[in-house]
Amino acid sequence: MTNNSLVYLIALPLLGAAVLLLAGRRSDRWGHIFGTLMSAGSFAVGVSLFIQMLGNSDGERAMTQKLFNWISVGSFQVDAGLLLDQLSICFVLLITGVGTLIHVYSIAYMSHDLDRRRFFAYLNFFIAAMLLLVLGDSYLNLYVGWEGVGLASYLLIGFWNQKPTYATAAKKAFVANRVGDMGLSIAIMIAFATLGTVSFEGVKEHASHASTGALTAIGIMLLVAATGKSAQFPLQAWLGDAMAGPTPVSALIHAATMVTAGVYLITRSNFIFDLAPNAQLAVAVIGVITLLFGAIIGMAKDDIKKALAASTMSQIGYMVLGAGLGPAGYAFAIMHLLTHGFFKAGMFLGAGSVMHGMNDEVNMRRYGGLRKFMPITFATFGLGYLAIIGVPPFAGFYSKDKIIEVAFNAGGIKGITLGSAALLGAMITAFYMTRVVILTFAGSKRWDDKAHPHESPFLMWAPMVLLALGSVASGFFFSRGDSLKNWLEPVVGGHSMHEAELLSPAVVSVLALVLVALGVGFAIIKYLLNEVPQVAPTEVSVFTKIARRDLLQDDFNEVVFMRPGQSITRGLQTTDTTLIDGAVRGIGRIAIGAGNILRTTQTGFVRSYAMWILAGAIALVATIWVVTL
Repeated sequence: MTNNSLVYLIALPLLGAAVLLLAGRRSDRWGHIFGTLMSAGSFAVGVSLFIQMLGNSDGERAMTQKLFNWISVGSFQVDAGLLLDQLSICFVLLITGVGTLIHVYSIAYMSHDLDRRRFFAYLNFFIAAMLLLVLGDSYLNLYVGWEGVGLASYLLIGFWNQKPTYATAAKKAFVANRVGDMGLSIAIMIAFATLGTVSFEGVKEHASHASTGALTAIGIMLLVAATGKSAQFPLQAWLGDAMAGPTPVSALIHAATMVTAGVYLITRSNFIFDLAPNAQLAVAVIGVITLLFGAIIGMAKDDIKKALAASTMSQIGYMVLGAGLGPAGYAFAIMHLLTHGFFKAGMFLGAGSVMHGMNDEVNMRRYGGLRKFMPITFATFGLGYLAIIGVPPFAGFYSKDKIIEVAFNAGGIKGITLGSAALLGAMITAFYMTRVVILTFAGSKRWDDKAHPHESPFLMWAPMVLLALGSVASGFFFSRGDSLKNWLEPVVGGHSMHEAELLSPAVVSVLALVLVALGVGFAIIKYLLNEVPQVAPTEVSVFTKIARRDLLQDDFNEVVFMRPGQSITRGLQTTDTTLIDGAVRGIGRIAIGAGNILRTTQTGFVRSYAMWILAGAIALVATIWVVTL
């Protein structure tokens, strides 16, 4: 069904970004309001379209809009078109809804920043780029939004680029994402070469006729792209450093936009992965590795934002695991993505609220007892905490437990391995998130006299309250009567891929709750019943030291990629200097030497020229005589 209003979803925030950037300082007084209204307007359009979709039958809910003919080269025909279906509307509402709350929060959080107007322009651009990513009707249209999100994240992470470390963090994120983007580029090329099209509908239609090898190659390249954008192993190293940007940026990147893009890409490409079981298994394996990787890092972080960043890495790992489990897991991956959007955005905004009241201090060892001074922040953060560790009836209980259940029921050693790893991740999550709550809000105060903790203003805590409500109710709403699963079924399929049930939902829930209780108990014993020093102890195990250094991910990249890359660059520079430039300079020297020799014949004396004329005449006569003999 054609709907010409889809473009307004993207046009409104894009207009906001353009106006705020082009108006410059003239919009300083009203730019933040205008940017927030543009995001809210896009959300209103999204809600209106969602209501229209509800009024149609399953087969008629998808809406399309052709904007213009973009590329027309021989058989390569691509329109700039938009597609809004049951999958993309979930992202539209998340991006614009949570994004608008973050805009509102930022009005107060960035009130003292002289470049607040530019910040809101970048936020609007981020929203527009992410919307284009999820609304594009082909891989090439998606790619434009994909690159736009990468640019927006670079601008926002490095917003305070006057600090060299922040500028470096932005470049790190940008480079890591470019590595992943190569995977998406190659996947598009393979798809066109083997299937003759890059549109979702065309690839889906022709995929069943393609070889398993080609589909596996496309799937692996799409996975590479997802690992870069969603900070999954092995391209996850940029995520912790991305905390350099203002806290609202962290909430936007981690909850509503950028890191969810990889999960969307895999789920949108379900028709490829379902026909390429090896690529699908690789997705599940990457998800499991990352969910444990991030959880272990989260245990060792004292910086509240970096602890939450590690948590995001881990939770996205659960989503990728769900997407790697095929038709039985796609809907639950999206459910966890949506519930995570509520509780993780709320906790990041809560972290910003704590920093706002603690003079921008991020070290949790210098917090303690803040629940008395920041009751609203404590309550909203606490609800998000209960949701992320999976305590019923909060949101994470419904979404994460279903992923664990589907993993166990994947069958055989594969199912036992994936399910056990997911359960272990749940216990570690309970430990490090309890640690965050205890170090921040419980115990006795550990701050100095420079800090004056206080509750944040209304414009900051109001969005936190709304997100906390989502942390409480969204899981029940999505799972009631399998509402989300049934909603997504026309796009991702809904049949179960498993005939045997290894563990029932009740058994999985009991196991998960027992392990969560153990994780919470360990954290209470270690951090609530014992004194917490303001300075992290140096006499710790090797494992803790490695976890503090992000499991040596930067060290690995430096040894395996950076140092060899520098050596190759130096070698190429030497080759260029000695061979290429040397050859060019050598030709020049030969020409100059020959000229120096020849110019000695130019004496300026007539008798010398007469002698050379005579010699030439004699040589000519002698040559003619020899030839005619």
